[in-house]
Amino acid sequence: MQLYTVSSKGTLRKAKRIAFTEGGAYIIDDYKNIYVWLGKKTTEKRKNHTTQNANELNSERKPKATIQIMKEGEEFGAFSAMMDLLKKGLEKEEEIERRAELEIEYENTKELLSIGLDPDFEAEITVEAHKLAKKNQTYEELCSILAKLQLQLIQEKENISEKEIKEKASEIYKTSATYEEICWLIAEINKIKKEKF
Repeated sequence: MQLYTVSSKGTLRKAKRIAFTEGGAYIIDDYKNIYVWLGKKTTEKRKNHTTQNANELNSERKPKATIQIMKEGEEFGAFSAMMDLLKKGLEKEEEIERRAELEIEYENTKELLSIGLDPDFEAEITVEAHKLAKKNQTYEELCSILAKLQLQLIQEKENISEKEIKEKASEIYKTSATYEEICWLIAEINKIKKEKF
């Protein structure tokens, strides 16, 4: 779950908790639903910015999330049950859900390869990501592997300090990427590195 505040100019900022102020506008993204909460005194401009931001968050998502508008004092359903939690805040990283957006389509790819088709870039990555996922490494280990690979690619050098890797791995962990997405990115960067070097 990711929480956002929306400024009067439409700037989207990540938040740890929701204050539910009368003039506020917030987006609560739990990946299946995107809730837009609007205070009683929220300006029309801010309301429009908030709705636009919610639509942008949802634009490239597959499957699409359901966008629900919640007006102050008229909250309903699961959202009203979450409000106390949202006021308290999501301070523990364990409470942040991982998106289930990407699935490694290994079986489909294996079937295509078995009939003699040459693997394309995506098929090669799919096979490698599947192999990596089957190793059952922890999520934290995968974040560290991806962090090191990204830094090697950006800095164009092999030796990266443990401190840099740890900082980058922490950033990756906070993105809420799924286990499969991390495996895919690792496989993709490994392929890019092989081609580049």
